[in-house]
Order: sequence, then structure tokens, then C-alpha cells
Amino acid sequence: MQTSDILQLTTTDPDTGEERTVALAFITAGGRTVIDAAAEPDWYHDILARPMVSVVIGDDAFSAVAVPDGTTVALDRSEPEAGEVPAEVENFADKLMEIHAWLRSQLRHVRAEADAHLAAAHDGIGAAPKPGLGLQLRQHCLAFCQFLEFHHTSEDHMFPALESQHPHLGETVDRLREEHRVVARIQGELAVLLADIGSADPAVFASELDRLSAELTVHLEYEEESLIPILAEIPFPPTGPPQP
Repeated sequence: MQTSDILQLTTTDPDTGEERTVALAFITAGGRTVIDAAAEPDWYHDILARPMVSVVIGDDAFSAVAVPDGTTVALDRSEPEAGEVPAEVENFADKLMEIHAWLRSQLRHVRAEADAHLAAAHDGIGAAPKPGLGLQLRQHCLAFCQFLEFHHTSEDHMFPALESQHPHLGETVDRLREEHRVVARIQGELAVLLADIGSADPAVFASELDRLSAELTVHLEYEEESLIPILAEIPFPPTGPPQP
């Protein structure tokens, strides 16, 4: 265990949506960034509802999933593996691929967490798994689902403009909207299980996660195939109107 200095932690108030930034001492333990939460400060209650946080350590700024563990909180860095994201984001196609890379990376992480938990929950061959889901699994799955919901909601707001400028995409956008609804229904089932991790059935959770993974994989591939050529023509960040 190695002591370090101070980080900046930004959390989101689940009631107001406002961000809260605090300076905290941290240590590194087992390759994880760990902060103290013994007093259960306001930001601690934020991360139970909104596990995705922003962290700044010196010149290093990154997103993380906050995972409580007794009187401490581990900040698990959340980013795709090297080579999964565009080297530079120059247009909306690049931005979409960047977001999809994060979603795929985090989905793999959540599935690995679920597999490990399910394996540990079995008493023996053929036995039903013990009830309950781990807090680490809950935090990573909740962060993933919340980001996915935000991404799909943002796309739903974007679709009317896309249809207006490219009328031939009408059927494509209709399919994407329907896939959003299907994924949202599965997310709702997962949310019910995550709300009571003490009694949730791990086998049911794993089954719903498999459904989400299958539906989302098809959705991401279809969206990329259908929209990337058009989105590549739109600069990112968007350029404003010409100045007089």
C-alpha cells in the first residue's frame, strides 16, 4: 500500500442533478485508487445512487466507478482498452464509436463480474446459487445502465433532426427507436434486481444481463452500419453558424 496526496472527486447529486467536487486524500492499494468514507459524507450518498464519477489526480483526469467497501471507496478507472477508440474525435461518427467502445468495454466488465459472482454463489454442482448480488457488481452494472440510458435518450432527441435531413433513414430510425425501447425494458428488470441486492436471484440477474448483452450487441452493430457514413460528414464538436 502506497500513500499519495490529493485527488479531486466529482459526483452527481441524484436529487438535483448538480455536480459536487471535493478534494480528498487517497491511497493506492492493489492497483486501485482508494478514499476514506468512514463519516459517510454527502458525496458518499451520491455514489450509491450515481456510481459514475470524475477523478482528477495531478494532470490525469478520468472517469471511474465508485465501489464502497466498508469504510472506504475504491475508484475503478472506467475506460475502453487501448485501440478500441478513435485516435482523434473529429466528427460524430468518431464520437459514436468512442461511446460504443466504452459501452462494449463496460458490458464485458459487468459480465465478468456477474460470472465470477455467480460461480462463487454456488454451494456445489447442481445447487442453486445463494441469493444476493455483490455491491461491486451492483455499482458497475448501475453505472453502465445509467450511462446507456443517457446515451439512448440523447439519441432519441437527435433522431428527428436526422430524419428531417435524411428522409431515407425513416425505417432505420424507427428500428433504432424500437431497439432503444427493448433495451430499456430489460434495463428496468435489472434495476429492480439491483434495488435489493440482498435477496436478488443471481441466476435471474445473469439471465437478464445475457438478454441485455444480446440485444445491445445487435443494436450497436446495426447503428454503426446504418449511421456511420452519414455521421462522418458532421464535424465534432459542432461548428456554430458563420460570424458576420
